[in-house]
Amino acid sequence: MPQNPALPSALSPRPHTVVLGFDYGARRIGVAVGNRVTGSARALEVVGNGANGPDFTRIAALLREWRPDALLVGLPLTPDSGEQANSQGARAFADALHERHALPVNLVDERLTSRAASERFAERRASGSAKRKHAAALDAIAAEIIVEQWLRESNFCAHP
Repeated sequence: MPQNPALPSALSPRPHTVVLGFDYGARRIGVAVGNRVTGSARALEVVGNGANGPDFTRIAALLREWRPDALLVGLPLTPDSGEQANSQGARAFADALHERHALPVNLVDERLTSRAASERFAERRASGSAKRKHAAALDAIAAEIIVEQWLRESNFCAHP
């Protein structure tokens, strides 16, 4: 009986179904999860980043919990696509993730995510689903937007 080509075989690589996205910052790193099948993303939490570097212990726990197929790291660029001060930090973080976890890591242009995250947080506050004290979650919301953008641009969404 011939195999259905639409179904992955045991030998074919598995498509990126679950991804974790990171919004890298010098003090905080927002984390979100995305799903290729549903085409959706959800902010998870914010992990610390400081003098001792990112909280790789917490990041490893998130990877064990969500078991992503790939990781995404927002790459901050200038409006004319140039690098900025935080770009090098984001690239180094992406390299460290790849070295530590042996997963594919994709850099995602994150221009305008901070503004979009602020707008989304304001909408959630207006609807009552977020409170002012949750403002620290802005970085996780930015990660959510990074994941959504990657799903959309990579045509990984099952639904338009």
